[in-house]
Amino acid sequence: MKRMTLAGVTAALYSLGAQMALAATAVPGGLEAQSVAAAEASGGMPQLDFANPLMLAQIVWLLIIFGVFYYVLSSIALPRVASVLEERRNRIEGDLEAARAAKSEADAAMEAHRAATARARAESQAAIAEATQSAQAEAAARGAELNARLNQQIEAAEARINTARDTAMGALREVATDTANALVTRLTGLKNEPAVAAAVQRELAAQGRA
Repeated sequence: MKRMTLAGVTAALYSLGAQMALAATAVPGGLEAQSVAAAEASGGMPQLDFANPLMLAQIVWLLIIFGVFYYVLSSIALPRVASVLEERRNRIEGDLEAARAAKSEADAAMEAHRAATARARAESQAAIAEATQSAQAEAAARGAELNARLNQQIEAAEARINTARDTAMGALREVATDTANALVTRLTGLKNEPAVAAAVQRELAAQGRA
């Protein structure tokens, strides 16, 4: 059986109401006259006179309208509202899940950034320490090389000085010996070179020049 549409239900209700209105007007005096007469006879309100056919018609209409509203709400409105609420709930849960995932990714990225920063800091400190040690070792090696070169230059200079001193002392000894021989020969007329050389050697040794 196909589901009745709202327009079909409304048309059926209008048809039923029209038929009941025609039936009421067909009675002499109408239902309204009967209800007024019954109310005057009973002394109560016509809206509460359940023996009145108009009251029964109103109750029937009330039940029909309530049924139509219930049908519309239960079949059309409430499912749509429920679907909208379900869709919104799913969307909110999806957004919350996406937010949680984004937060987890952000936390992981922040932790990775902190780890990378700590690792880079440690590597930079190690590189600085290594460069400092290398510079110190290179400076020490250059200092040792320079000291060795200076020592060699000092030794060579001392050797040259000693050689020059020996040469000068040899020349001085020769000059002193020749001069002493010439003086002895002129003064005494004798020539004794070995004795004069020995005397000059002793004199130079006494003065620390030998």
